[in-house]
Amino acid sequence: MACWRAPACWQGHKPVFYTAADGHRSGGLRHDPFNALVAPRPIGWISTVDADGRANLAPFSYFNGVSADPPIVMFAPNAKDAEGTPKDTLRNVRETGEFVVNVVPWRLREAMNETSRMVPHGVDEFALAGVTATPSRLVRAPRVHESPAALECRVINIVPLPSHAGGRQSHVVLGEVVAYHIDDAVIREGTVDPLLIQPMARLGGFNYTCVRETDVIPRPVGDRQ
Repeated sequence: MACWRAPACWQGHKPVFYTAADGHRSGGLRHDPFNALVAPRPIGWISTVDADGRANLAPFSYFNGVSADPPIVMFAPNAKDAEGTPKDTLRNVRETGEFVVNVVPWRLREAMNETSRMVPHGVDEFALAGVTATPSRLVRAPRVHESPAALECRVINIVPLPSHAGGRQSHVVLGEVVAYHIDDAVIREGTVDPLLIQPMARLGGFNYTCVRETDVIPRPVGDRQ
């Protein structure tokens, strides 16, 4: 097997050292590089309802699947927004124990971004983004009708994470997927085709990307020669 070599443009460059604990930067870094390096991150467009049945819709780029059997997903909401207001999504999953993950295709990027706007509790983000709230089958939270796929979930656990002094408290919400809704237009030869969805992902800053190219790389089998 051939060894990977750094591109010529990298040769002769010195590594930049950054310590996350004290924020010491060198080499021209203006921001913490974490989000730019741990990327791309799929976006979980999370819909919930509160105890009174009012719906909420918000995007989370700290989102992923963590288990296949049973299927389990996670997302990581802060307890409060940047202005110190309690986050609706975290409050709702605590109250109801349910949520829906709506897959975000590239064509819905503007609608997704609109639901990241900080608005008062009770504002209907579905209406704000111009998307349709459609009833789910097994959970109370509605799903986004325009999304090509949605995962109905029940909360398994909510884990508080450590926070630095003066920082915002974050959490990991773990949920088991109990049902799927998939548009048959994105199914090809019995499998979901990501090229037909073009799912969005978050990079560093306000940069986003989507899946436009795939390759088949079979898992190696047998002994390495």
